[in-house]
Amino acid sequence: MRTNYTNKQNSTSMNGLLLTDGYKTGHHMQYPEGTQQVYSNWTPRSNQYAPERCTSVLSFGQQYVMQWIHDYFNTHFFNQPKQDVCNELKSELSLYLGMDYDVSHFEALHDLGYLPIRVKSLPEGEEVAIRVPMLTIVNTHNDFYWITNFLETLLSTMLWQPMTSATIALNYKRTFHHWANKTDKTNLNFIEFQGHDFSMRGMGGFESALASGMGHAVVFQGSDTLPVIAGLRRYYKAEGFVVGSVNATEHSVMCAGTKEDELQTFRRLMQTYPTGILSVVSDTWDLWKVLTDYLPALKTEILERDGKLVIRPDSGDPVDIICGTAPNIGGTTAQEKGVIELLWDVFGGEINEQGYNVLDQHIGAIYGDSITPERAQRICERLAAKGFATTNVVLGIGSFTYQYNTRDTFGFAMKATSVVVHDQRRDIFKDPVTDNGIKKSAKGLIRIDRVHGNYVLVDGVSEAEEELGELQLIYEDGRFSNQTSLDKVRTRINELL
Repeated sequence: MRTNYTNKQNSTSMNGLLLTDGYKTGHHMQYPEGTQQVYSNWTPRSNQYAPERCTSVLSFGQQYVMQWIHDYFNTHFFNQPKQDVCNELKSELSLYLGMDYDVSHFEALHDLGYLPIRVKSLPEGEEVAIRVPMLTIVNTHNDFYWITNFLETLLSTMLWQPMTSATIALNYKRTFHHWANKTDKTNLNFIEFQGHDFSMRGMGGFESALASGMGHAVVFQGSDTLPVIAGLRRYYKAEGFVVGSVNATEHSVMCAGTKEDELQTFRRLMQTYPTGILSVVSDTWDLWKVLTDYLPALKTEILERDGKLVIRPDSGDPVDIICGTAPNIGGTTAQEKGVIELLWDVFGGEINEQGYNVLDQHIGAIYGDSITPERAQRICERLAAKGFATTNVVLGIGSFTYQYNTRDTFGFAMKATSVVVHDQRRDIFKDPVTDNGIKKSAKGLIRIDRVHGNYVLVDGVSEAEEELGELQLIYEDGRFSNQTSLDKVRTRINELL
């Protein structure tokens, strides 16, 4: 019989103990008799599917994930009537497994009233080499040895994406930082906003957008994924400014103004926003006509406006559209010149001390369709080759970057490496002979040391040695420790550039 609690549920408020892989529900009976403790770690095992130059992983998301799990289990398990939640588990799992499922271990957990786990983590905002564990989890109560890896699925599904997106965002930022140093080193603050998050609409649901968006936002300060503001305030103590954006149009706005009246649409928009940055999508019909006809006609109004008009192409090959197809400045056609050179032809600007062209402060460009780390690199290379500062353009980083990833992008996995059975500790590990070495795990208890600035794994250590090293306690038996903030994480990340 279904319970009243179940009837009140929706897709975002199901019983906390149903948030796992189905096969986990039988593992409490499969460990050796006398098992008292299971100790596991979370490790990026490989970067073979990661973007080029991503040779390490950025530590981020642990505090968010643990706070979310803590809150969720309190709301949807511990704070619910024991009979309701446990009857639901018995009913559903008996049907699922085709047996009379015993929920006494779940009932005992409800009686305990908290998650009996101890979680340690490397500091967030630090870079960690592949195959170095970033988090450990162990049960703190002998009766609940099964809870460690019961939570593996939930930890995995929530943690891989913020880490992956933050790592890829850092890769972008390093590209922008390198080229800004080369072409416009007096304007390095610009790179905080040069990578702008456009990904929300293409992500795999709201929680995916939030997790990935927070990963982007600890690296960059520009984002259109609005929920990250509340997320970073909730999970990372963010105060004041978190991320920002600008007034911007979409194609429906431009279409509603009609093709024949597009020049007047530009003029009306500038009158609507007489100050500040205004981004206008400019390829609804003919980008080249906008750049070579409409903008010259509006030149005086644009230069007299108290702000910047940003031209936004949204289709075609991003590298060719922004940089032009010609390798050098001075092409004969609009397509050969590209957006930045065409804007320079109309509005000019200045040549900075490094000898690169910087557009007049009243005009700029952003491109936000199908950007990848490799395309960002090529855009910067080709702009610099034509004599333009790479800070002349903002790139919108969307789901083409952030959704085309999986847990396998960095081979993330949580694996048990130590157990206690009848008061005796056993080092355990996996090392499949049919694998190429990627799936080989650490062995036993682990310690993470810092050697010459790099995190290094030491496995097979004693219980006393496990207490040492760089892994910090962040959660134990329902209580949080060593919490960090958005400001601290961002500071650490910027020190990596």
